[in-house]
Parts: sequence; structure tokens; C-alpha cells
Amino acid sequence: MTVTVPRTTDTKHTAPGVHATARIRAVTSGDTTDLPVLDGDGPFDLRRSRSHGKQARVCILGAMSAPLGGDRLRIEATAEQGAHLHITSAAATIALRGPTPEHATYDVRLTVAEQARLHWLPQPLISTARSDLHQTCTIDLAPTARLVLREEQVLGRANELPGRLTTRLTVRHDGHLLLDQQTRYGPDAPAWDGPAVLAGHRAAGHILIVDPAFEQEPSGVRLLGEDPAQGQAVLTPLTGPAILVTALAPDVLRLRRLLDMAHPLA
Repeated sequence: MTVTVPRTTDTKHTAPGVHATARIRAVTSGDTTDLPVLDGDGPFDLRRSRSHGKQARVCILGAMSAPLGGDRLRIEATAEQGAHLHITSAAATIALRGPTPEHATYDVRLTVAEQARLHWLPQPLISTARSDLHQTCTIDLAPTARLVLREEQVLGRANELPGRLTTRLTVRHDGHLLLDQQTRYGPDAPAWDGPAVLAGHRAAGHILIVDPAFEQEPSGVRLLGEDPAQGQAVLTPLTGPAILVTALAPDVLRLRRLLDMAHPLA
């Protein structure tokens, strides 16, 4: 549930909008994972959920409508050596038009140390009409780190055209570039709705799984979904201990179904 509260501008910045950084740090403590840093800020209300074995779980709740034009939002999460961290969100993130023509930014920075595990599984991002959002996710993984990441984008609400959405995912493993991809949707993005990009669909997403086990047992390429009109997903091994699942679908329900179908296969 998202609670809307009055918005304020950080007086330390001259640019309009909300400037906020939330921080999460997970450390191992015997047979459990502790959270010595769980610091919400601005629209980010961080809540610890019930642990699952050694895994510490955090849920991100929205404390105000965000991101809006001019907002500068950032989440930093670190799983220290041996820690297990699972992060999700309580509701979809909705990019909205703000009181300023400035675009909004939403940056995620994830760091996973040796023998640590991190699951980043937020609810979908919805790009609404006339919004303008630049989203980045930058990940640094140690050689024995494990990662499961799911990201989903919905382009417009029901019967609505999307706003401008630019997303970039950059992943480094053991200091080497593993994946760097950028996508642009909405007005001014070349051919974003054409057959080479979305092919008329309105929901896109991916799952990235990084695990040292893939070095010994690499996966092959697989195509999921028999009817392109109902959505399809492709499972692709990367050059490194990783698998990327990319999916397109008419709506977020069918998108999630495709991603859930691909995950156990990976």
C-alpha cells in the first residue's frame, strides 16, 4: 500500500524534486544474516520481513508518490561476505509527470561479496503518460557471489500511452564486465514499438541469474512461449557464470508467468 504525503524539496540542492538515498547492508552472524544498516529516506520506507533460514528479507514500501519529474532517487544495497539478502517491494513503482519538465532518476547500486547471495525482486515499474524517467542498475559481484535479479517494465496503464523511459543494467563480475544493456521506450525513442524492440507488446522484463555453478554446467539457449501474440521469453547463457532471461508480453500478468516459467529452467 502506498501512502501519499506532502512532498518537499531538499534545501541542500538547487534542482527541484526529492533527493533521497536509501541504504541496506547485510552481514553474516553465525547461522543468520543481520542488517546493521537499514536506512530509509524520502519515498523509501524499509521494513525487515520474517527471515527465511539464513536469508534476511527487506521490503521497500512507498512513503510518497515517486518518482516524479525532477526527483533524484537512489538505493544502495550491500551483501557482505557470506550474507544472504532478499529485497522486494510492496507495490509497483509508478513513474509520474512532475511539476517540472526535468526528468527523474532512479539509481540502484548492488554489491555482493564473496560467498554472499542477493535476490533483487521488486514489483514492476510502470511508465505513465508524460512521465520521463532514467533508471539505472549497477551491480558489482565477487567471483563466488550469487545473484538473482528480476526487473519488469509496464509501458502505460490501461489504455494509456507510456512516458519516456530509459533503463540501463550494468553488471561486473570479478571486476570484469558481464552485461551492459540499455533500452529506451516511449516518445522520441527510435522504433521502440516496432518488430525489432517490443513488437506491439506493453510489458518487458528480464531475470538475471549469476552463479559459479554455471561455469561447470553452462545452459543452452531456449525459447519459451508458443504464441508470439501472447508473449515469449528467451533464455540465453552469457559469457561468464550467468544466464539472462528476456521476455515480452501484452501485459504484466503474462510477463510474470513467462519469467516464472523460465526461472526454474535456469
